[in-house]
Amino acid sequence: MIQTDSFKDKSVLITGACGTVGAELTRQVLLAGARLVVCVDNNETELFFLQETHKASGNVSCYLADIRDLESLKQRMQGIDIVLHSAALKHVGLCEDSPSQAIRTNIEGTQNVIDAALENKVKRVIFTSSDKAVNPTSVMGTAKLMGERLMTAASINNRKSDTIFASTRFGNVLGSRGSVLPLFRKQIEAGGPVTLTHRDMTRFIMTLREAADLVLRSAFLAAGGEVFVTKMQIARIEDIADYMVKKLALGKDIEIAEIGVKPGEKMYEELMNDEEVRRTFETDNFFVILPALTTDYESRYPISSGCPKAKRPYSSAIEEGMRQSELEEYFEERDILEVSA
Repeated sequence: MIQTDSFKDKSVLITGACGTVGAELTRQVLLAGARLVVCVDNNETELFFLQETHKASGNVSCYLADIRDLESLKQRMQGIDIVLHSAALKHVGLCEDSPSQAIRTNIEGTQNVIDAALENKVKRVIFTSSDKAVNPTSVMGTAKLMGERLMTAASINNRKSDTIFASTRFGNVLGSRGSVLPLFRKQIEAGGPVTLTHRDMTRFIMTLREAADLVLRSAFLAAGGEVFVTKMQIARIEDIADYMVKKLALGKDIEIAEIGVKPGEKMYEELMNDEEVRRTFETDNFFVILPALTTDYESRYPISSGCPKAKRPYSSAIEEGMRQSELEEYFEERDILEVSA
């Protein structure tokens, strides 16, 4: 977990605060002692409920705004120390069908966050990216990769600014709206079948708390322009389905059916590719990918002289995944099915 005093007395703005990750970031930042938390989202109903949830704290302000609206972001970032940018269109299929909308939110919206932060002299901006940004095969992944590149460019190109821009990249957050858990749960409750796109598909997995912790720690580890990749567990999607049927079917005979890979979907996930390996350094918990356009690594990034270099790409196709018994233990220890219910 982050140091409890890292956010103490800081003012923090969270975009996409009503999303699964955004809401957890709000909760953890408050626990870490933030003086003010500004929550921004375009979901009116969920924003109202978020405001009610944290009403007693007295230091959460919720505002209806869209990251496509630069002027609104400029206004809300006044007096802000740290921005945690988690707003995005994240469903692969929907972004494939409406690519222009993904561009406007995930790319243009991210540039708006950067511009608003620079104008308001925000100290740190952290962008939440996705494994799908690595060698992207989908519109959503491509847009997320562009978001990372915009953050790195903002750090490299604005040398007169003291604002630090960086990105975090992680895989599936178990129990989030975009994960398979809510879908599998509904299918089991309806009597099946539980649908898999492919039985051999593998994914990096982490809990919501672990994902939020990565983002918050990255905010204070960043020197500018890096992409932080957390080390994660790997699971076969079929093993997750088998476990959920075992735990939730209550003795019913639930079929697990294979329906075929969707457009833009990968059989495996990548969190770091071959090109990035040569400029990546490894810590106990992270891979830290340094900007390709920077050459003064040792003077700007102390990690480059204090940590070993990465040895190979980080992919669920080549890393060892959990066995079924290990996956069950992972879920049980973290009460994942209870937390995501």
